[in-house]
Amino acid sequence: MIGYGFMGAAHSQGWRVAPRFFDLPLAPEMSLVVGRNADAVAQAAEKWGWAESHTDWRAAIERDDIDLIDIVTPGDTHAEIAIAALEAGKHVLCEKPLANTVEEAQAMAEAAERAAAKGVRAMVGFTYRRVPATTFARDLVAAGKIGEIRQVRAVYLQDWLADAEAPLTWRMKKELAGSGALGDIGAHIIDLTQYITGQRLTSVSGILETFVKERPLLESGRGLSGTASTERGEVTVDDLALFTGRFDGGAVGSFEATRFSTGRKNALRVEIAGSTGALSFDLEDLNSLGYYDATAPDTEQGFRKILVTEPDHPYMSAWWPTGHMIGYEHGFSHQVKDLVEAIDAGEQPTPSFADGLQVQQVLQAVEESSVHGSTWTPIS
Repeated sequence: MIGYGFMGAAHSQGWRVAPRFFDLPLAPEMSLVVGRNADAVAQAAEKWGWAESHTDWRAAIERDDIDLIDIVTPGDTHAEIAIAALEAGKHVLCEKPLANTVEEAQAMAEAAERAAAKGVRAMVGFTYRRVPATTFARDLVAAGKIGEIRQVRAVYLQDWLADAEAPLTWRMKKELAGSGALGDIGAHIIDLTQYITGQRLTSVSGILETFVKERPLLESGRGLSGTASTERGEVTVDDLALFTGRFDGGAVGSFEATRFSTGRKNALRVEIAGSTGALSFDLEDLNSLGYYDATAPDTEQGFRKILVTEPDHPYMSAWWPTGHMIGYEHGFSHQVKDLVEAIDAGEQPTPSFADGLQVQQVLQAVEESSVHGSTWTPIS
């Protein structure tokens, strides 16, 4: 695993737990974790269960005993690491968004296509696909339970940047993160709505806004826990992304991604309205799915809450008895399960790097639309 921050902890949890709850055809071995700070990455290795640590990701790619590279670094490093790993014959799991630019994502997708011809697999980590309730929502749509999809509404609301004195981290620098709320959390709702509906966005119209233009620089540390200095630096990414979109199946969607929604901590919400019903999902209540059956008698209509904890629900047979909750971290175990099973079967895991590229194209189109006065912009 290359990187060891917040996502490093989540991915480590997934690698460690998945083989203990799912009957995987291959046994993951947590061989090596890589980071720039030797002491810090050594502590991460000990804490999360990695056998060794190192400060050079190239050393990991050169080792014959390593089969898969898991990339959880900032976006500006994804392309270089992933392409090198694929060319060295390593399977790759890369956190979202796939890259910082369409050009980088295109190069990664092409490298993945070349590698696939040799049996080497690549997957991008959109883990909210693997929340049992969202996977079940996808299944209900595919089964025609809500009819023709007409409207999609999706928001991802956070407030961790609402404080104007919060320090300037890498996530607020375009050269490192690619974009702000748009790519960081907007990418999730783009992928998730396309996944659930089975449709792809074809054009968008949107605006981006940066509310706080400068923030205190960090004297030490990379995260919000670092020490802030009296000097200030420029914020070069968006704080808010608002856009509408058209899907290739005829549906129309509205999207909002913000890190300035005061009082909202991690509110990812999706509602899909169809001709014969509707579905609603809220990450802050992730063990349930709202379902509305418009074909029921008028006296029986209304959203009902489905508790997605039955053994027949996606992924749930491996966990606890009916009604017992799972959490955020379980999506990463499900990601490991699906990836390992695909590698063993010689199949392409999803979402693929090509899927990640398509999301990157949507992100770019939203940005272009904002620059040109919210004009409708086609997806490449």
